[in-house]
Amino acid sequence: MTIEMLYSKIHRATVTDANLNYVGSITIDEELLEASKMRVGQKVEILNINNGERFSTYIILGERGKRDICLNGAAARKVHVGDKVIIVAYATYDERELEQYKPKVVIVDDNNDIVDELEVI
Repeated sequence: MTIEMLYSKIHRATVTDANLNYVGSITIDEELLEASKMRVGQKVEILNINNGERFSTYIILGERGKRDICLNGAAARKVHVGDKVIIVAYATYDERELEQYKPKVVIVDDNNDIVDELEVI
């Protein structure tokens, strides 16, 4: 049996841009991707704390150190610059893998600087 579980999340990131004229996705700073163990092209769920929207998209690489969190394409209509979002990635685990299961949580401040990195159960 396999179970879909939280893989990682970036908690309370601030939306820095919303680009309606781009072909879909979320741009995430490379350092935030490395810290969260998320990958370019990976499907993620976006939870908008400000308005309650929940939607899925995929990741594109943002410039290292710029702290960009930019929603592109149709997703740009679901956020405003300055909104707080939680970016969540899931993975499928088998029961053996769950014995050592520890999802990664990256907590950021208002400037999308990393303030804490947790491995939680």
